[in-house]
Amino acid sequence: MPDSIRVLAGDCTMSVEGTREQTARGHVVVIAKPDNTLLIHDADGYQPVAWLTRADSLSMSESAIIATDGDETLTVTIHDEHTEARVPASEAGTPVGTCPACEGTLLKTRKSVSCLGCDASYGLPQHADIHDEQCDDCGLPKMCATHGQAFELCIDRSCESLDGLIQAEFDGKWQSPKCGGDLNILRRGSLIAGCENYPECETGFAFPTGLHAGDCPCGLPQFETASGHRCLDATCDAV
Repeated sequence: MPDSIRVLAGDCTMSVEGTREQTARGHVVVIAKPDNTLLIHDADGYQPVAWLTRADSLSMSESAIIATDGDETLTVTIHDEHTEARVPASEAGTPVGTCPACEGTLLKTRKSVSCLGCDASYGLPQHADIHDEQCDDCGLPKMCATHGQAFELCIDRSCESLDGLIQAEFDGKWQSPKCGGDLNILRRGSLIAGCENYPECETGFAFPTGLHAGDCPCGLPQFETASGHRCLDATCDAV
């Protein structure tokens, strides 16, 4: 089931307790979002007349909507309800294709590609770009993800493994500066380059998002990332 937004129009009193204490009443539109954001708009201007963003708690009844965040509480007392509705809500994104399962529109947001028509969702690696090309096996869009080099693969990790491609390319390519053992790419929450001789050698480095750009003066590889050149060893100052 998709998240929903509650939209209510009516004669309401808005009371704020806390650092921004105020009380106002009018014919307003009240918007309660799935992330516990509460917005109240009147007839004037674009800014809400009262609001509380991503509150710790949000409770709703027929007579009141109450949002609380720390010491701040916003209470909307409903005197006369003109209209009320609950409508499906999703994160807005860039259309990137059609869902092969339901033919709904696929949207790319900051961290995923999700379908407007069903609950299909595919997490994206950091800085991944979506291509116009579709996967031959499942029909989903393909992406380009950069970890050492640019890899093109399906957005569905069960269809094609990004970790497997990275491991095939970089396992054993570099050695531990402590013991000389091969560094292999492992998934430990995020990707790391860890020594094959663990636990005798505990050498391990976070594997960056960026292109392999030669060797660092320390002997380890360096990478061109969004924030500039860096060594595999983030503490190295030899770059």
